[in-house]
Amino acid sequence: MKKDYSDLVKRVDFSKSSSGCVPAIIQDSSTNVILMLGYMNKEALVETIDSGLVTFFSRSKNRLWIKGETSKNYLHVIDIKTDCDFDTLLIKARPDGVVCHTGAETCFNEENSGQDFLRALEKIIEGRKKHPLSGSYTSTLFKKGINAMAQKVGEEAVELVIESKDNDNKLFLNEAADLMFHYLVLLQAKNKTLADVIEVLEKRHKQVE
Repeated sequence: MKKDYSDLVKRVDFSKSSSGCVPAIIQDSSTNVILMLGYMNKEALVETIDSGLVTFFSRSKNRLWIKGETSKNYLHVIDIKTDCDFDTLLIKARPDGVVCHTGAETCFNEENSGQDFLRALEKIIEGRKKHPLSGSYTSTLFKKGINAMAQKVGEEAVELVIESKDNDNKLFLNEAADLMFHYLVLLQAKNKTLADVIEVLEKRHKQVE
């Protein structure tokens, strides 16, 4: 169920700026790295909430613009907060790729570490699903079907449990990596991503806070 931000929209003070805009700080919901800063008027905030994609108001073009409308590197909204004065927004989002137009991961030229390699791996797995490659182990897994993939995840989980009872850290980590890979393949087969799982965990965390 989509979160109700109607009260938040009412409380944001857009009148403090002559342009009717407030700063919107965009933060990676997984890594907490600040990705960029943009500006939103009320219309842009409402569109961001309705679409689930970060949408700014371009003061130079005098129109709304969806971040990623050209690059397709969209910012998917996870949560929206305001500061204590209700004149600045903090938007936690999941980026589809690099954020800055220069090709940098953030507009502050910082590395957005944490989930980046897993995201890249997910993209590769998705590519093998959509465009099967001859000789690709991943493509072979998709060809075998969901039952075979689910069974493979079960097998890798058992192997990880077995290695966890021993003291060989190298073997343990290798089995953990095998399980993670096959888990990502299974998620992709179900048309889901690691971000979807993280979102569930974030919601659970908020419920017990």
